[in-house]
Amino acid sequence: MNFKKRILIIITLLIALIYTVNITSMPDQVVLFKDEELNLGQVFGIVLKEEEQETLETSSNSNKVENKTVTVSLFNLIDIKKVQVSTVENVKVIPLGNTIGIKLYSNGVLVIGMTEIEGHKPYENTGIKEGDLIVEVDNVDVTTTAKLIECVNNSEGETVEITYLRDGLEYTVNMEPVKTKDNNYKIGLWVRDGAVGIGTATYYEPESGKIATLGHGIVDRDTDKLISIESGEIATSTITKIKKGEKGTPGEIRGIINEETIIGSINLNTKFGIYGELEKPNTLGIDENNALEVALKEEIETGKATILLSLEDGIRKEYEIEIKKIYKNNIEDNKSMLIEITDQELIEKTGGIIQGMSGAPIIQNGKFVRSNNTCISK
Repeated sequence: MNFKKRILIIITLLIALIYTVNITSMPDQVVLFKDEELNLGQVFGIVLKEEEQETLETSSNSNKVENKTVTVSLFNLIDIKKVQVSTVENVKVIPLGNTIGIKLYSNGVLVIGMTEIEGHKPYENTGIKEGDLIVEVDNVDVTTTAKLIECVNNSEGETVEITYLRDGLEYTVNMEPVKTKDNNYKIGLWVRDGAVGIGTATYYEPESGKIATLGHGIVDRDTDKLISIESGEIATSTITKIKKGEKGTPGEIRGIINEETIIGSINLNTKFGIYGELEKPNTLGIDENNALEVALKEEIETGKATILLSLEDGIRKEYEIEIKKIYKNNIEDNKSMLIEITDQELIEKTGGIIQGMSGAPIIQNGKFVRSNNTCISK
């Protein structure tokens, strides 16, 4: 094979790789605000063709949602995939910045580890592994570790049928519990049934009563996967300490959850944040006069902006930042901009962005910037 043919093959493979990466990175679903353009970051030759469209009234408020299907085509000749696009009317939201307590309850128990029981491995050769979500034992729903322990003990050593989920698919295996020295029965699985922590509330939508928090999803620390939830609660919290971040050492907000003050519910844990309903907005000092329009992606610009935080005595305060870079084509995760803390007071308090602050709302040119962010600080 001569040199020119080799170069041609290499160029062809590179072009094929570029198109493959571009197409596979396109999401299956996209949500846009009205007047916002659909941008999938497509390369030359990728054509978007709109198909059917329907208009729905949301159940929570009077906002209309338009759903349409966009077909991704190669040179308008070969249809490659379909993307579901939902367009909603732009609404006003109230930026928050309050530190809140979050409690998530999973729709099963998550397997986070395995161990021998009296020299036996009941889970061996069953296929079950870390990250799987156990949902039933002998056709009994399992949503807590306590329920799993109860079901296994009730077996008295007889084989139990365990149903678990992995990547949305359901599997069933049989295990024979082992009797321990303290007369309990175990199957050798370490499990967890939820998560508890504190974070920053992002915004409240007064028309629907919805609240968004954190700016990222909660993942299990052992499996590094999003926790699949059945429900959750939002509570007020009290900051007990701010650990200042230093080079090579991330800081964090430490606090306690006020268990007696449940102010809302959680129904979604996504890679873009946690969402739910705020039932007692007055507990967060919400003033509907502070509602802002949501900025479209095209309106966000590099330069000065502010973030809103409540770090002392429950009082929200704006701190100066600078948006250094915007990733407008990133629709796969929550990293859509790079910001730098420029407010000296905030730097002195926290050292920059620290754990527990990632949901802090950004305000620029009098509008709420809904994009989540990757942060640095001086």
